Amino acid sequence: MDNNMINTLHGSLSIILVQRIAIIAVFAYVLSHTRAFRLIFKEHTTALEKLALVFIFSLISIAGTYFGIPIEGALANVRDTGTIVAGLLSGPLVGIATGLISGLHRIYLGGFTALECGITTILGGIVAGYIHKRTKPKAPEWITGIITGIGVILFSMGFILLSAKPYEAAWSLVSKIAIPMSIANALGIAIFMIIIHNAQQHQTKIAALQTHKALKIANATLPHFRQGLNSTSADKVAANILSMTSAAAVAITDLERVLTHIGLGSDHHAKGMQVFTKLTKSCLAQGKVTVAQTQEEIGCTSPACPLKSAIVVPLHCRDELVGTLKIYYAREEALTPLDIEFAQGLGQVFSTQLEVAALQHKAELAAKAELKALRAQINPHFLFNALNTIVSFCRTNPEKARSLLIELSEFFRRSLKTARDFVTLKEELEHVDSYLILEQARFGRRLNIEQDIDPRTLDILIPTFILQPLVENAVKHGLLPKAEGGTIKISAHKIGNQVDIKIVDSGQGMSSAIQKQILEYGFGKGAGVGLTNVNERLKAIYGPKYALTINSEFGQGTTVILHIPIDVEVVVNG
Repeated sequence: MDNNMINTLHGSLSIILVQRIAIIAVFAYVLSHTRAFRLIFKEHTTALEKLALVFIFSLISIAGTYFGIPIEGALANVRDTGTIVAGLLSGPLVGIATGLISGLHRIYLGGFTALECGITTILGGIVAGYIHKRTKPKAPEWITGIITGIGVILFSMGFILLSAKPYEAAWSLVSKIAIPMSIANALGIAIFMIIIHNAQQHQTKIAALQTHKALKIANATLPHFRQGLNSTSADKVAANILSMTSAAAVAITDLERVLTHIGLGSDHHAKGMQVFTKLTKSCLAQGKVTVAQTQEEIGCTSPACPLKSAIVVPLHCRDELVGTLKIYYAREEALTPLDIEFAQGLGQVFSTQLEVAALQHKAELAAKAELKALRAQINPHFLFNALNTIVSFCRTNPEKARSLLIELSEFFRRSLKTARDFVTLKEELEHVDSYLILEQARFGRRLNIEQDIDPRTLDILIPTFILQPLVENAVKHGLLPKAEGGTIKISAHKIGNQVDIKIVDSGQGMSSAIQKQILEYGFGKGAGVGLTNVNERLKAIYGPKYALTINSEFGQGTTVILHIPIDVEVVVNG
């Protein structure tokens, strides 16, 4: 190269190096749209992934060497851009390895400052990696990259001045390349990091949109999966997913059959068919997410199948595989990493919903079993008391005993006939009347009964055998201890969206201390057990806020109030 050309280069060196940086910037933009880009920001990378990053950044750094401008036996270059970006974005191991490779490569090429430049390139990777480690968990910003790049270049220039001989030649070189190289490398690092960070933010926004979409789908499908995994719930869930995504088809299977398939290919991927694609079989066999980017990988037996790519996600319930969720697309290579993460997220949400549904079903069965047990405790208790009353008449008034036995028989015949969880208030009052006939036969004038029932409440459904234990409690624990007996008043009135049923006795009442404990398990005996059982049944059916309300004053009597919601849907089993 003659002196005129060298002088020309000296005057436009910064511009030429910036042009070289533009090439690296294009590479950075391309990188930001590749799978390798995602490796840069992974919190934990495997040894193979680190090796891939070292290869990419070493390639950038070595390219920066070859893009260099020969000046006075040395190279004005942008090599340190790749090394410093490697350390700042990917950590110490990648930064040091990249620095070693590109630094040793520079030394191997030889030249006036080969050793000095090679050593400072290695040092640049070390420093950048150290900065990455110190700034975690926050990623280094482009300003940090500029400062690091300028610092490394200036250190390199100082090192050349100290060690390169002759000094005059070293000074001449440094005075020509220090500023252009500092500007070019700093600019290259800043552009590279800005492009990568912008791409990361774009990916983050897409991921956020996917998450939002997954949450919307989860919210829409939750009511359906409460029914468990069946063809009905699967139809509704698949329809929701298809309408909210760009998928060509959505299918859900159990372990053997297709529960639903909505969208393209439904003519041969039909509901009720046995699972037949090799992709789904692989997912069921391994219990892991399986992905197909081509029609061949899906393994459909129909040559004309319009489904070209798919992801199959296993569905679990209590850690057991129960089926799969399949999302199909109409073109090959359509699945991106975000699509796969989205499908995995849906699978996890659906698995959780299925588990919640199973637990809810189990809780309902347990509650139903508990209610049957409570009823079993109440009915024998009433029977024993009724028989004791009848026995007392067998000698003194056989005809009365016979009449009461018929009444008792009729009572239990109605009980067996109406073996339901819910009955109308009218039916429940008939049970109470039968009980009171038996009790009045025993207590005579000591037991007075008054009723104030709003006719509008007679058809309201209430839990069966819910009033008789309360009336029994009022008789035995309220009125019986008083020699003169007293009155029991039963009333029912509609108030807003509920029916308030009151059982008021003029008995002996109870102290405030007993009143606080009366509904606790293990407290009291006899009819007190029935009182506790009724309270627990009401809470199990309607919720804690519908527990019994008890107001009592010692020596004055007791009022027990039931609040029965009208708008609660109940199933009347015939």
